[in-house]
Amino acid sequence: MSDTCGHSKGHLIFSYGTLKRGFPNYNLMQSLIDDNDAVFMGAHVTRNSYPLVCGPNGIPFLINLPGSGHRVTGELYSVSTRGLARVDELEGTIAGHYERLPIQIENQVDLVEAEAYYAHRSFGEELWERNGREGLSEYTEREASGLVRREDRSKDRTFLDEVRFFLSSSSSSAPK
Repeated sequence: MSDTCGHSKGHLIFSYGTLKRGFPNYNLMQSLIDDNDAVFMGAHVTRNSYPLVCGPNGIPFLINLPGSGHRVTGELYSVSTRGLARVDELEGTIAGHYERLPIQIENQVDLVEAEAYYAHRSFGEELWERNGREGLSEYTEREASGLVRREDRSKDRTFLDEVRFFLSSSSSSAPK
């Protein structure tokens, strides 16, 4: 089993949402690549099925419920420790937005042990239920068109307040 695919920046990160090429937060990955703190390793898919849903403000969340949902398509990056700190900051790992946990992914050649940013365990399963246990196999431009950028979000509520509000609202308005 390959864990670096011949490149060694330190940390293998599977991106399934806004950090992918062409998506709203890719500017961070491009900055890391420009600073020699990340290398794009190619398209990959999760070995197992996972729920991938859009939550409040159209934000994508991978949920750590292996065996549910679909195999999820995304991108693999090898990221330096310095770069990883910047991605962790964006993903709000200290604030309890996401958790960076192991995931097995593969391409046509390798099975890779990487890490992904999952919805925090304090609300992940509820997001899956709130979305009617219906998930995506890939976060696409269609889903990204519903993303509310950080600067355009409510200043009156925190990220976690937005999650709680979303979870308490009617599921009939849940994005599919």
